[in-house]
Amino acid sequence: MTATTTKAEKRTRASENTVDTIPPLARLFPLGLQHVLALYAGAVAVPLIVGGALGYNSADLAFLISADLFIAGVATIVQSVGFWRFGVRLPLMQGVTFAAVGPMIAIGQEHGIQTIFGAVIACGLFMILIAPFFAQLLRFFPPIVTGTVILIIGLSLMRVAAGWIMDGSTGEHPGASPINVAFAAGTLLFIVLIERFAPAALARVSVLLGLVVGTLVALLVPGMTHWDAVGDAAWFAVVTPFHFGLPVFEFASIISMVIVGIVIMTETTGDMIAVGEIVDKPVTRRQLADGLRADGLGTVLGGMFNTFPYTAFAQNVGLVSLTGVRSRYVATMAGVILIVLGLIPKVSAIVEGVPRAVLGGAGIALFGMVAASGIRTLAKVHFNNRNVLIVAISVGVALLPTVSPSIYEQFPTWFQLIFDSGISAGAIVAILLNLLLNTDEMRRKGASDSEISAHDAVRGPAAAAIMHPDAEERPASH
Repeated sequence: MTATTTKAEKRTRASENTVDTIPPLARLFPLGLQHVLALYAGAVAVPLIVGGALGYNSADLAFLISADLFIAGVATIVQSVGFWRFGVRLPLMQGVTFAAVGPMIAIGQEHGIQTIFGAVIACGLFMILIAPFFAQLLRFFPPIVTGTVILIIGLSLMRVAAGWIMDGSTGEHPGASPINVAFAAGTLLFIVLIERFAPAALARVSVLLGLVVGTLVALLVPGMTHWDAVGDAAWFAVVTPFHFGLPVFEFASIISMVIVGIVIMTETTGDMIAVGEIVDKPVTRRQLADGLRADGLGTVLGGMFNTFPYTAFAQNVGLVSLTGVRSRYVATMAGVILIVLGLIPKVSAIVEGVPRAVLGGAGIALFGMVAASGIRTLAKVHFNNRNVLIVAISVGVALLPTVSPSIYEQFPTWFQLIFDSGISAGAIVAILLNLLLNTDEMRRKGASDSEISAHDAVRGPAAAAIMHPDAEERPASH
């Protein structure tokens, strides 16, 4: 009798914790807020990086952050709730991708921010159109390519962290001041201590806590914090489309962003497959296409509303696993919170006032984690001489413009827009080298097997779901 009761209770609890279950508001709000906290530091970093590189003032940076948060909320709701053929309908959070930072800075410095937004809109439309066919293209993105690209993203962005520690210096000053280095090191040390000694729930937001504590300490040092814009910022404002002018569509810039779009779709596919496994709802090929369309729609909206390309945030996939909460409506609530934050400019102005040295310390951890994710993917690769060569040459080519920013100054503009970004250059080289050196292996595996191995997250029922779009409707055979 007791065993029967226990089994019944387990079935009841399982039925109350499904992807389509809506938790009570008392639980829904804190669970959604937790996702926002895990995403926030990474979400606001991209507008700060791009806006700072283009020389925008505090008011414009605050607007970029507001627009970013607003569209991140909209994109998250589309992905989690879904409508028609848009949205994977799983607990996924959407945020601006780091993969686009290098190309966007290159485009913005050459042509202006309107061209960035034009390229972003074109990239989003490309993603929507190609989504149904992308599963057949995944054989070109095995772990050797995706791991190398993610590693390059993290390494390339370290120059941004160094610039923050130098207080945004672009070469006018001989180096970082000792006080800036001290704040960066202190912030980084605090993040490490949180990861080591804090409970798991706090460790998930260690970067955000590092930013908060570093900023509070900086208040004690005159001149470290600059929050003059907070008083002038409104409590409420609508994020208007085309705030910086109508988008400009330039061919080479669009090609550069389309490459980023392919990387985004690869990352999102891995995240969707992983979260499907975690919540015991394997992703079908049709769901995969719907999720990629939602990525494209979020990116189109980003270009229209003065922000950038969107992708699924991997740290939030980990949070789903950590909490064990499967409801997609938790992500929906998080999207609502992001929209509200985007409509309160004072919040954005406060974020923009965080000392650059503190951001630099957090950036080392944040970008280092991105690089480490690439290494983790590469750890699953069999490193024969050919694969070693693919990684070595791709990383080497990618770091050339990072260690020597003027290396391609004598080349045509279209070439610079693609290869001045180490991320774009490294991705192209990794794809081409893999096609050249691993052609025989790709033929042996076949397209379907390559789809599965490319993301290393599909096993058992999920593999069947990807190879057979209607697999989730069939009874299990084991």
